[in-house]
Parts: sequence; C-alpha cells; structure tokens
Amino acid sequence: MIDILITGGDVYDGLGGGPERADVAIVGDRVAEVRPGRPGSGTSGGAPQARVVIDATRRAVAPGFINILSHSNVSILRDPRSLGELTQGVTTEIFGEGSSMGPLTPALRAELAESIDPLEVRWTRLSEYLRHVEKSGTSQNVGSFIGGGTLRANVVGYGDRPAEPAEVDRMCGLVAEEMADGALGIASALIYAPGSYASTEELTAVCQAVADYDGCYASHLRDEGARLHDATAEFLAICRGAGVRGEVFHLKAAGRDNWDQMAGAISLLESARAAGDRVTADVYPYTASATGLYIIIPERYHDGGQGALFDRLADPVVRREIRQELAAAGRWADVRGAEEILLLQLDRPDYQHYQGRSLADVAAERGTDPLDTAMDLMATDRTRVECAFMSMSEDNLRSALGQPWVGVSSDGASMAPEGAFLRAPTHPRAYGSFARVLGHYARDQGVLTLADAVHKMSGLPAATLGLDGRGVLRAGSFADVVVFDPAAVADLATFARPHQLSVGVTEVLVNGQVAVAGGESTRRLAGRALAGPGARQ
Repeated sequence: MIDILITGGDVYDGLGGGPERADVAIVGDRVAEVRPGRPGSGTSGGAPQARVVIDATRRAVAPGFINILSHSNVSILRDPRSLGELTQGVTTEIFGEGSSMGPLTPALRAELAESIDPLEVRWTRLSEYLRHVEKSGTSQNVGSFIGGGTLRANVVGYGDRPAEPAEVDRMCGLVAEEMADGALGIASALIYAPGSYASTEELTAVCQAVADYDGCYASHLRDEGARLHDATAEFLAICRGAGVRGEVFHLKAAGRDNWDQMAGAISLLESARAAGDRVTADVYPYTASATGLYIIIPERYHDGGQGALFDRLADPVVRREIRQELAAAGRWADVRGAEEILLLQLDRPDYQHYQGRSLADVAAERGTDPLDTAMDLMATDRTRVECAFMSMSEDNLRSALGQPWVGVSSDGASMAPEGAFLRAPTHPRAYGSFARVLGHYARDQGVLTLADAVHKMSGLPAATLGLDGRGVLRAGSFADVVVFDPAAVADLATFARPHQLSVGVTEVLVNGQVAVAGGESTRRLAGRALAGPGARQ
C-alpha cells in the first residue's frame, strides 16, 4: 500500500532534469517510484491505491530544498516549525558558519547558555546538539559543520596568536571525533575573531582531518572586497592542500569600488574546477549583506573576545586610537558611508527605536558623528549590533546565479511573523531566499531555468555535502518533497516589511510526512539529524 501519491505534477529530479509529467509514490520515509503519467493519472484507471493523494496538476514537484548556509541553530530550538523557510520548501538546514553548537568546553558551554537563556544547553558535542534537536522535534532535517572559530576557541581560546603544533594536533583530534559522529566538515568565517586568527597552514592542517572522513571545507572568505582574489586563492590552496571538497559561502564582491573583482573570483574558481578541484559556491539573492556592526573595528581590537572589544570601546584612550584608525582608513565595511548601513537589532530597550533606520539617520538624531555613534552603540549595547550593509551589485549577483556550480543559501535564521521574532526587523533573506530565486530570478527575469534553480537548491548542495539520498527525487531517495506553483511562487519580505512569509509553495514533505498542506504548516515534526560521509565510514 502506498502511503502518499503525488499525481499529475511536473517532476524535477534535482539533478537539472525535467520537467517530466509523473506521479510520485511514497512508502514510509522513501520514494518508492516516480512513474511517468498524465494529469490525474494517479486517481483513476487502475492507478495504485494510496492512503493520501496529493493532486499536483499544473504544479512543480521537486526534491526538498537544502539551505547549505543557515543560522537557524538557535531559532529552531525556539520554534521548531521553522515557518520562514519550511513554507519556501526548505526541508534541510545546515549550520556552522564560523561558530557551531559544539564541541564545547565547560567555559564555552556556559557562554552559550548565557547567550540563549532561557533555553538549556544539554549537550557538549556537536553530534549531541543535533540529536537534541531531533529528539525535541523539528520540522526540518538538520546537519552541521564544525565552526572554525568554535574549534579554535576550544583549544587556543580567543587570543590573537598562532596555534602551537600541539594545539593544532588537539584541534585535529576534535575534528576526527566530530566527523566520525556525523559532522559535515569545517566551516570557517575568516572575517570574525577568533577564527580570523587562523593561518592558511593551520586551516589546511585541520582540513586534512576532514579529508580523512570525506568531508567538506566551507568558508566565508578572508576578504570579500579589495583582496577578494587573494582570499579566493587562499581558499583554493586550503582545499588542494588538504584534499577536500570546498564551498565558498555567499560568493560576492562587497563595495562599489570592488565590484569589478567578481569576474576574476569566478574565473579563479572555474579554473580550479577545470583542473579537477571539487569546489562550489552559493549566494543569497539580495544585494545587501547582514552582519554585526562590529566588523568595522580592526581585527586586533577583537583579541580576547567580544567582551574585551566592548571594554576597549568604553575606554576613552583605546577608543580614541580606534577612532583615529577608522577615520584614516575610511573603514565602513565595504560601504561608502553610514547612510548605507541599516540598523536591525539592538538589545537595550531605549535603543529599540533605532531599529530599521540608517546609521546616518541615528547619528543625526543623536547629534554625533557616525563613527562615534557606531562606537557608542556597540560599547553601551554590548552586542554585535546587527546591521544590513548595502554593498553588492545586482549584475554580479545575476552572474553568480548563472554559474552551474553556484547554489542558493539564506545566510539567515528561519523565523515566523509572530511573537518574539517581531521585536526586531531582519534581512528579508530569512523569509524569501529560495522563493525569490524560483520566482524573481527564474520565472520573471530568466536568469536561469526552473530546472537549474531546483538543482541549485537540492542536488547541488547534497553532492557538495555528501548527503546520501537527499536532494534528488527518484526511487529510493528520502521523501523530502516540495510541491509549488511556478506561476505563483514569490517572496514578499522587504526591508520595510521583512516579516512576511513567501507564497506559492502548497505542500512540503519531510521524511515522508506532510509538513505543509495547502500552504499551511501541519505542525508535523518529522525532521532528523543528518550525518555526513564520515559517520557512514
């Protein structure tokens, strides 16, 4: 007996093929058969019997989408429905850019517990965290890289210094343990301390431990601006030196003066692929980035961790030194000025009215220079001060999307337009990345075909991560499936109104269970903790 039969849809296999009019039969958590048919063929004329029939006539049927760069590692604990991404068809979330939920020393565990209070930290290892998510209940599958910064904090701490040989050995040991338990690889974020303090040689050494388990090295490159080519070359050198697959997170050229760097970065990656290097990349489909305002502060002032940075900003002598350096360099994180920085999230109640406004606007209200305003906010809010930076080129984004080896990510946390999520604005990528590619870039702009768009969200990331049986729609694959209307799928979230769910996805199945029906969450929590190739070894 078939559990679920999806009939009459245009099936995309996730490998770039399709559409093919076919019926999809699901038994348990697997696809039993993809059978060529005609609209309605699953409901009459000797068709197999099924407990549930989903009529997908005039709709697309595809493998569930994989978000290769997600920051939902905490939000999924607070709200396991993950509505912002589930309703776009995302069935798998991958965490770990720079920082990860394990492995944790006692000090790191206490630090994490304080940051996510009142949630409890009941794990030490990354694998334990993933199992905790599954046991607690999640609408999506979850997997994770080992964060390069977390790895370094475990052994070296937050100091700005080279790792000693014995410390590198200890890091490699931690990597081996987590890879054997299912970690997907290492993901560095080389503009953030303490991960930024790692040398090329150190990163290559720990990635060799990843290679032993057929894992992947993913990276937020060390520079996405004027030195983008050098940073891309470093990434390729690490991948070659360690013998690992590689993924460039959110490929971009940041800053108007650096937009011409994008073509060269793409060329470097294409040349490496032609030479046999197994490297890929991803983008989020927006021209604004989002991160902490604290990235404008030079790296050496981050020595010792965020608390030490905020203390320095509160110290008049050190602050004067920082300000002089910022003013001399014109350092605005690859945007031209404070008017191109949008404040998204601050903690202090008396700062809430700054959210959603430009730094230039806030500085004018406060009657202070924008640089002083930025340092004041960080020193007194004692947070990263989340911001959006209007820094990228639409032409470059379209060029990247046109590359067959470039996938799609959100680089955000999945949210819901309700409750605590509404306390602060967010980047619209949290609600719209996948729907935007399907609707705006594939259907409306013709930058890529629908088959290519589906591949970038399913088969491509699954192959990069070594996820067996995911990202494809064929007999024997896991029944992660999305049904959507190609004519209606669209993102609605904007910076002015960010908390808006996308539309056009009608059904989502996760491991053979219906998680979205008629465009609405069923609250079915069928997601699982996924393991990389190392665990299968």
